[in-house]
Amino acid sequence: MPIFEFRCLECGNVFEKIFMNTDDKIDLTCPGCKSQTIERMVSKTNYAIGVGPGGKQPKISTNSCGPSNQCMTLELPGPAK
Repeated sequence: MPIFEFRCLECGNVFEKIFMNTDDKIDLTCPGCKSQTIERMVSKTNYAIGVGPGGKQPKISTNSCGPSNQCMTLELPGPAK
């Protein structure tokens, strides 16, 4: 049962809808203003990085890149390639 996030383009309200299967006909209207002018948002992911059984900390380094001149490289501990 995937949960999708939507944003109303009229009032800015952010809301979620659950889709049981692809054949479901879901009423995609804003629960705040009842507008049908909405867009699907890219959902944020949630994860945690911590010390594993090996006791090694992940190494984070910052490099220059992109228009903001800031990007992040995350090197996780594990077997070498």
